[in-house]
Amino acid sequence: MANSRNSASPDPLCDIVATCLRRHLTPGQSLVVGFSGGRDSTALLYALHRLQSDIGFQLRACHVNHRISPHAAEWQAFCGRFCDDLGVPLDVLLVDVPRDAAEGLEAAARSQRYAAFGRISVDWLVLGQHRGDQAETLLFNLLRGTGLAGAAGMPETRIVRAGMRLIRPLLSVARKDIEDYLLRHELTWVEDESNADTEFSRNFLRHQVLPLLHSRFSGAEQKLAAAAGRFAEARMLLDELALIDLAGAPPCFPIPIARFVNLPEPRVRNMLRFLLARHKVKIPSEDRLIEAVRQLLEAMPDRHPAIVFGHWQLCRRRGEVHLEPV
Repeated sequence: MANSRNSASPDPLCDIVATCLRRHLTPGQSLVVGFSGGRDSTALLYALHRLQSDIGFQLRACHVNHRISPHAAEWQAFCGRFCDDLGVPLDVLLVDVPRDAAEGLEAAARSQRYAAFGRISVDWLVLGQHRGDQAETLLFNLLRGTGLAGAAGMPETRIVRAGMRLIRPLLSVARKDIEDYLLRHELTWVEDESNADTEFSRNFLRHQVLPLLHSRFSGAEQKLAAAAGRFAEARMLLDELALIDLAGAPPCFPIPIARFVNLPEPRVRNMLRFLLARHKVKIPSEDRLIEAVRQLLEAMPDRHPAIVFGHWQLCRRRGEVHLEPV
């Protein structure tokens, strides 16, 4: 490993990370890097270590051992050695991923990983997703039939829980630039064999779909990532429209049905989508939301429709729309 204790020298990737951090951090805040030992998190952790004294933050790393791969212990050991060389404290968290999870092994592992990260006491969780990941996320969500929220892809920052936010400083960086950075600094990393398994949808997009798109459409990855950014802006504007339509009412349930009756149906759906998202309720489909609006608005006064969304239901009672657990 190259000597990392020299002051940060001019470096495009470091400059991008530094610019992102300065937009969001205040001096003295604490950061934990989600460190798998793979290319992206290795480059990110190394860059953050080089920037630590210049920007002024506390840095540590966290490795989540999913205990799925037969190489899991080797990856954990690699992360330990890498952090020791840098002098960065490392937390190792063991999780149990259900092999028969309804959402699939990949999604279950992700859920367990984020839950583990959320238990760490720091100001910021820093993850290494890059521009290629953003393009894959957009395609993946569009092909699942997502709405605008999914098309917006991954935000640069978001709230994880009270007192902890997530930040992705590499979202504008191409995969090739990360690989060049690793080679320039003579850094090694681990290879997760599951990343080559195209049975996983994201790997299929990464290894088969995106290369095909690149062969026909120049700059496909960059354009897809840019589109995700525009979708994110559109979603923000629709959220602002929902607040306007609430006319000063608190953005929470119950909400008077009178707030809906004079609005065009698309704006009613937008308001409901906004309120459900604030309560972290997943909408199964747009068709289901359309049906919910129809029932809520057309029900006779003596009827009390209830529309189920997973573990929650929307109910109309006494002139109000309520959100209740099923």
